Amino acid sequence: MLFSIGIIILLGLIIGWLCSKIRLPRIVGMLVAGILLGPYCANVLDPAILDISGDLRKIALIIIIAKAGLSLDITDLKRIGRPAVMLCFVPATLELLAFVLFAPKIMGVTTLQAAILGAVMGAVSPAVTVPRLTKMIDDGYGVKKGIPQMLIAGASADDIYVIVFFTTLVGLEAGGDMNAMSFLRIPAEIIFGAALGALLGLGLAFYFKKIQIRDSLKVTIIMAFSMLLYWLEGLAPVSGLLAVMAMGIAINRKRPVVAKRLGTKFSKLWVAAEIFLFVLVGSTVNIGYVTKAGIGMVIMLFIGLAFREVGTLLSVLGTGLNKKEILFCLISQLPKATVQAAIGGVPLAMGLACGNTVLTMAVVSIVITAPLGALGMDATMKKFISKDKEDIQEEIKEDK
Repeated sequence: MLFSIGIIILLGLIIGWLCSKIRLPRIVGMLVAGILLGPYCANVLDPAILDISGDLRKIALIIIIAKAGLSLDITDLKRIGRPAVMLCFVPATLELLAFVLFAPKIMGVTTLQAAILGAVMGAVSPAVTVPRLTKMIDDGYGVKKGIPQMLIAGASADDIYVIVFFTTLVGLEAGGDMNAMSFLRIPAEIIFGAALGALLGLGLAFYFKKIQIRDSLKVTIIMAFSMLLYWLEGLAPVSGLLAVMAMGIAINRKRPVVAKRLGTKFSKLWVAAEIFLFVLVGSTVNIGYVTKAGIGMVIMLFIGLAFREVGTLLSVLGTGLNKKEILFCLISQLPKATVQAAIGGVPLAMGLACGNTVLTMAVVSIVITAPLGALGMDATMKKFISKDKEDIQEEIKEDK
């Protein structure tokens, strides 16, 4: 297994770096590295690491969600109000609806399988968007209007929203009964997850204030509780990932200075977690199946994105944003990566008939949309979003 871990890190870094040199997101290179190393190509990875790849992907997802929670100021979200809330579920809901309406005809799947595809596709990627949006906050672009805060909330919460749907839907596909209680579980998981995470975050904030410990140990404690919250998801009607984000938000609310430092620590953890997430998901891809996927998947992908952009537009209209700022918001909703990588292989691992289709769709979406979204955000951030006046004045003072 040591050889596998070493080659995953090195090849993921090398191909990721090569992609960055041609202005492609590094995660695309990591995905390619996984395909090359996986059992359907070179087949050099230890089966033992492939057996635990699902758990490693969950840990990576926990890290980026915790980082997002620690970066969010609930005061900003309250000030932004309606659009921040709508971005958490409206674009994802419309994208899921697009798959339910069109995927059975275009891709030849059942309605339930189409809903599973829509749940996997319905999330925007925190791995692509959150680092860019947090940099906007650090550099003072659009902060006064709440643009990056609003988009971070949407990028983080819609992941949790669709994952809750996904969990319910794959259970039904695996043989569960479809009834009203199955879907009533969704709002219950959201409410209880948010409440549990917030209470735990308040407790940790109090503990960190009373007990002086190193930030590294604080991160370790948060990670331990985050894993327990995710584990609890299978035992009770609780959204573990939402609880993780709520915990981070509560810590930020009570201890903002500490939250900022811890967010930096989580960013460093993400450097390694990102490599394992995308290389391991690439290793599960059957190249032969991808080549047979056909144009139907690509058409369905863009239909889903079109519905998502309509949802985004509905969410940000009437907010006082100008046309360029709205366009930037639309571009930020394009990239797929984190959630698709984390849950795209779950139906296949469960032995579901739609497993290969879901995984292939997830990979196709990452390869196409991650570069589009990353390049689009990088190209338009400084052109479309104004820098806050206070930050400009501070820079002038520093120059003097």
